[in-house]
Amino acid sequence: MMDSYINKVYGGFLGMSVGVRLGAPVEPPVWSDKLINQVYGNVEGYLKDYKNFAADDDTNGPIFFIRALLDDARNRELEPQDVGKAWLNYSREGIGMFWWGGEGVSTEHTSYMNLKRGISAPRSGSAEVNGLISAEQIGGQIFIDSWGLLFPNDPSKAADYAEKAASVSHDKNGLYGARFMAACISKAFTTKSIDEIIAAGYDEIPSSSTYAELVSAVIKFHENNPDDFRSCRQFLEEEWGYDKYTGVCHIIPNAGVCILSLLYGNGDFSKTIEIATMCGWDTDCNAGNVGTIVGVLNGVQAIPDHYRSPINDALVASSVSGYLNNVDIPTFVKELAALGYRLANENIPEELEKHLNNSELDFDFNLEGSTHGFRSDKSLKVFSRHHKTQGKNGKGSLEIVFDRLLEGDREHVYYKPFYRREDFDDERYKPVFSPKVYSGQTMSLSVLMDKWYGEEVFLIPYVRTTDNKEELFGESVTLKNQEWQDVEFVIPDTKGSLIDEIGFVLESPSPRENRAFGCLYVDRFRVFGKADYTIDFNKQYEEFKCITPFSHNRGEWTLQEGKMIAESDGDATSYTGNYYSSDYELSADLTPLVGEHHSLLFRGMGIQRHYLAGFDGEGQVSLIVNDFGYTRLASTPYEWEKNKSYKFSVYCEADLLTFKINGETVIEYKDDSYKNGMVGIGLIEEGRAEITSFSMVEK
Repeated sequence: MMDSYINKVYGGFLGMSVGVRLGAPVEPPVWSDKLINQVYGNVEGYLKDYKNFAADDDTNGPIFFIRALLDDARNRELEPQDVGKAWLNYSREGIGMFWWGGEGVSTEHTSYMNLKRGISAPRSGSAEVNGLISAEQIGGQIFIDSWGLLFPNDPSKAADYAEKAASVSHDKNGLYGARFMAACISKAFTTKSIDEIIAAGYDEIPSSSTYAELVSAVIKFHENNPDDFRSCRQFLEEEWGYDKYTGVCHIIPNAGVCILSLLYGNGDFSKTIEIATMCGWDTDCNAGNVGTIVGVLNGVQAIPDHYRSPINDALVASSVSGYLNNVDIPTFVKELAALGYRLANENIPEELEKHLNNSELDFDFNLEGSTHGFRSDKSLKVFSRHHKTQGKNGKGSLEIVFDRLLEGDREHVYYKPFYRREDFDDERYKPVFSPKVYSGQTMSLSVLMDKWYGEEVFLIPYVRTTDNKEELFGESVTLKNQEWQDVEFVIPDTKGSLIDEIGFVLESPSPRENRAFGCLYVDRFRVFGKADYTIDFNKQYEEFKCITPFSHNRGEWTLQEGKMIAESDGDATSYTGNYYSSDYELSADLTPLVGEHHSLLFRGMGIQRHYLAGFDGEGQVSLIVNDFGYTRLASTPYEWEKNKSYKFSVYCEADLLTFKINGETVIEYKDDSYKNGMVGIGLIEEGRAEITSFSMVEK
């Protein structure tokens, strides 16, 4: 059962990702269904190649809004305001996560500002507050995929939780769309019938609703015209089109496309998402929703490689946490499945539980065809998705074909633990990143070589720094044929640079007439150990409206002559580092320039959950906890001056929090509100400061 559940969750989440990527290029309203047909004809593959697919609201929501179950509703039923808190805690104001199109225009923007003003969910998304047109926009059903994945074969529960989540920003038909889609996803775990899936969704919405009327109308049209989806799309245009359901992307016309796609796709993964894309309107949303449903229905093995390979198990998001924004899909799927077991009051299977250490990279390649985002130089032509060999530590391994290595060749196989602006073709939803690997940590992997021809092959572990693309190498390992070997590499000091590649290089002294040719199998790739994280601002960049490797919420953050300048007319915070780091020493050289509050931020669980320690008014320093509002835990007199540099240091050890200035302990306090989290800089009122050094060493 475990393998079946995880496989279908994997298929559903990948299916969503594929659908969103397929539909994204023709999402803008100028792309009508007729123009899509004129330009592309029958869609049978991705319409655009991406270096890496940028962040998208359709994937941001399913990744982050379920964190309400981790942060608040851990041992009780979910409530709408739990999801509202997740919105406020993980969404940077005005940037990323969803479309910030203006209050009264963007439903999500409007609802977020309602939440900030103290209007709690579900009232924050109600038609009474926002108006019916806003409340019934498409967002009600595009953020809900994970709720269906968490409740296999329990459509009612999936629908209930999806409705609670959607009520943060939607109402009426906006909620019915959430219920319908989540129920369909849930039912897809245990049936092969599209009709049964749609019936399960229909059963979870009011039969008198416009949404239910639409479902029935599309079903009836399909019964009478089962072979021509374009005629059904024309029917939707005439009877249920945007001219009748106004606003920005109303849910009703797009729901019609989803139902049409499921019926005319008849369970085939590719056909379903392709029809959803060819129909136009909100293409990435619709193809993403139906991609989840048919991805669960058929399992991951039914996703064709021409759709799956470009995804490569890698997704990026645009929350406040740069660490969480670099999403390894198999790891996320395992966390989602573990949460599903917990919600069902079932024990998490041992094989799953032992790979749930989200504070480090741990790739086992056990999920069918998983790559965990590994990539290679173009001459390494094949990443196989078939587990042809038993892994050393599990049932799977990553198979890499090395194709006729020649003396002088240096072929890279690597994972990207950090992204830059140059890695993307566009800036949709402004993803920001913190590194996932650091100096001082250890990379380990197991490898087996199956050599077919050629001379010896050498494996050399390495990391690459992003500012100057310098490669730092470990010791060369001579690979032995048909023998598992363990390789370890301690990541060297990068001197304030960030690491954007980690992996290994393959070399061979093979002559042209006898080139090295064969397979390499990789099992259990890990990066673990205590991080030594130093940021040199001379090696950072202003990208995605942030300073690498920080994500900022409010304020203006700039680089000037090797310094980071923080300036704000109110509260502003900045975040970096491993979201799951717990015990560490954080240090920064900070010069207060304007204002009375300047602090280090630590154990940051989000925008509304973190600690601050620093100057807090004239002649005072404070330790402050933010839990959707600031509380001063401890304050003490300290005479400080503007335009003078101070060394701030915070030591976190279990519940003991120590704050030092220039090496002198000024506050020592015990508190266990937050046990782990990001690090950064905070201003809680108007101010300006410059930061000239920043480091975090795990203990």
